[in-house]
Amino acid sequence: MHTPLSCEFFPPKSDEGALKLRAVTEQLTSALKPEYFSVTYGAGGSTQDRSFATVQAIQTESGVPAAPHLSCIGSTRASIAAILDQYRALGIKRIVALRGDLPSGMRDPGDFRFASELVAFIREHSGDWFHIEVAAYPEFHPQSANARADLLHFKQKVEAGADGAITQYFYSIEAYARFLDDCEKLQVTIPIVPGIMP
Repeated sequence: MHTPLSCEFFPPKSDEGALKLRAVTEQLTSALKPEYFSVTYGAGGSTQDRSFATVQAIQTESGVPAAPHLSCIGSTRASIAAILDQYRALGIKRIVALRGDLPSGMRDPGDFRFASELVAFIREHSGDWFHIEVAAYPEFHPQSANARADLLHFKQKVEAGADGAITQYFYSIEAYARFLDDCEKLQVTIPIVPGIMP
């Protein structure tokens, strides 16, 4: 039986780092046969160029689909549309849609306040082209008032069009099991994959 998994990468900061990443993706592809490689994206687009280059390299060279993170905080609808169009032109079929954190010193949150708004915009702009993953927080998001409020925010992302979720890593398997039970009670039925940090 093959259990699907993915691996997450930060965009390398140098040419040497890019070569190391290429070697690592080759090793992981051979050993683990991941479903996709996700690539982080700095809030406000702080690593946008490096992220795009990394996504492009993975998508065209590794034989494993790339799933770029797309953080909406500090972004406009036009800038997100342009990024979606670039990814579609590369043949990217999976996006990890996130709100992101407002970078220090940035005051304008842009056109999106919540990840659910980003998910809805991706669907509006691109239809069903992208499989959209979102974040889930079994131990609830630190900016949420409580676990129930966070669960309702998660449900909004699902209702906006999310296809699946990846949890932030967590320290309590009981919290993950409780989160899954709570989602089921709210009739949230998308796959919710646990995020782990090796």
